[in-house]
Amino acid sequence: MSGNNPLIEQEIESGIDVEIKEPAKVVLFNDEEHTFDEVIIQIIRATGCDLSKAEALTWEVHHTGKAIVFIGELFKCTQVSSVLEEIELMTQIEI
Repeated sequence: MSGNNPLIEQEIESGIDVEIKEPAKVVLFNDEEHTFDEVIIQIIRATGCDLSKAEALTWEVHHTGKAIVFIGELFKCTQVSSVLEEIELMTQIEI
């Protein structure tokens, strides 16, 4: 089987740009491994938000199982997600 994708090749040849919707969102999921303080500190490190916002997001994650912790450009979302995952928090980027 060939590794080439004719649809992608056709799009490249025709000059069609693949559009990525922005803003993207970083979703943080609850786990039973981290303390509230660990999550709060990491959210602040990742997003630059203040303490009260990080606390509110942490409570939302705890009570609902997940929360959108950042909304922005895809590149920035990947950076935020990467910082959150430094302590093995589980994240997902939604586009």
